[in-house]
Amino acid sequence: MTVADMKPAPAQPAGLAAVSRAVVATAADLISNVQRVVVGEENVRTARDNAWDAMLADRARNQARADLIREVAALVARRAPRGRKMTKTPQVVRG
Repeated sequence: MTVADMKPAPAQPAGLAAVSRAVVATAADLISNVQRVVVGEENVRTARDNAWDAMLADRARNQARADLIREVAALVARRAPRGRKMTKTPQVVRG
C-alpha cells in the first residue's frame, strides 16, 4: 500500500461538537422567540440599543466628573485669606 492508495476518512458531521452547537443554537432561538412574545417585537433589545445606552451612561459619568472638578476648583478658589491664621482644630469660645 502506498501513500497514493490511502483515502482520507469521511468527515463525521454528527460529532459531539456539532450536537452541542445545534443545542445551543436552538436554545438561543427559543429564548429570542420567547422574548419577542413577552415584550413585543418593538421592545426587543438590540446591540445598537445597548451601545446607545452605554454611550449615554459614559456621557453622564463624564458630565458628573466635570461638575465635580468645577466644584472643587471653586472651593479651592474661595479658600481663606493668607493673613488669617489657620488652626488644625477649631477654637472653642467660652463666654
